[in-house]
Amino acid sequence: MPSAVPPLPGLTRYTKWDDVPDGLFTKTQLANMDPPLKPGGEPLGQALYNGNSYAPLYALSTAVPKRRASPAQRAVLDRARALQYRCRRCGTEETEPLGKGRFCDPCRYAMTMWEQHDQAQALAGELVADPAAVLLVVDVAPDSLPEAQGVAVVGVRDRQVLYAAEAGEYGSPERGVVLDRLDALLTGRRVVEEPDFMGPSSRYPHALLRLPNSGPVVSGRDPLHPWAAPSSAANDSLTRIWAGWFGWTDRHSSTTACAPWEWSGDLPMPWSRSLDPAADGRSMAGLLHRIADGTEPVWERAAWTVDSHGVGLEVSA
Repeated sequence: MPSAVPPLPGLTRYTKWDDVPDGLFTKTQLANMDPPLKPGGEPLGQALYNGNSYAPLYALSTAVPKRRASPAQRAVLDRARALQYRCRRCGTEETEPLGKGRFCDPCRYAMTMWEQHDQAQALAGELVADPAAVLLVVDVAPDSLPEAQGVAVVGVRDRQVLYAAEAGEYGSPERGVVLDRLDALLTGRRVVEEPDFMGPSSRYPHALLRLPNSGPVVSGRDPLHPWAAPSSAANDSLTRIWAGWFGWTDRHSSTTACAPWEWSGDLPMPWSRSLDPAADGRSMAGLLHRIADGTEPVWERAAWTVDSHGVGLEVSA
């Protein structure tokens, strides 16, 4: 039931429309007359409707003509109504009003992907300009060659290697030295992680805290290493930044950019994966520089490049 409209104090209440005296009408009834009218005085009564609401009643004798829209005003209103059905980015006419922003679905899709692309470039620019931003590259797979089990920290802005060492085995003094060095080096720095949601999992920073072929360590040093927190939202991810810039999606209806899986075909990752984490880190820093200056390629089928209407307008405009 609609929200109740309480009665006005001091006015006669009519609970049946048949009881309303001749000459008293509601605002709606006056507006529906020919010519349309509007109240010219104070209400003289009120009528019950919908079982819980009261509508004020006005005298027909004091009603005045309702102002009509001029031809110019009507033209403006008609145009405004027509524009509710037309995408203001591509001009497509829809059968239903487009609502806030007035964009059709394909344009909204392309613009959403463009926003991610634009945000990725802005984030890369922040990292490149930040002297404290570093890339943390890890490779501690237990079945890798000894020289592949290493860790490196590379400055994003100058691409200089700040630290590189063999990771050592879990629980060994060598691994403890590495963890202590990373704790000291990464404190107060903006850390960019390498892989995010794509493998190999041995290159996640928290792999340094795992036993070989096991899950995360339940107790021990984990709370002391915020830079290695699993799925940490505090650290930026190289993959997320590049995915937003590149604009690849695994299905046409998706508005979430992601990195192509290794089996997705001919879309190689634009950074190196080798037995040298330091070299890999410098490669990744170079990628951030290319994204920041706009020279890194985007997907040839990125939504904003194939819809032929450019990046469009701000949704809030």
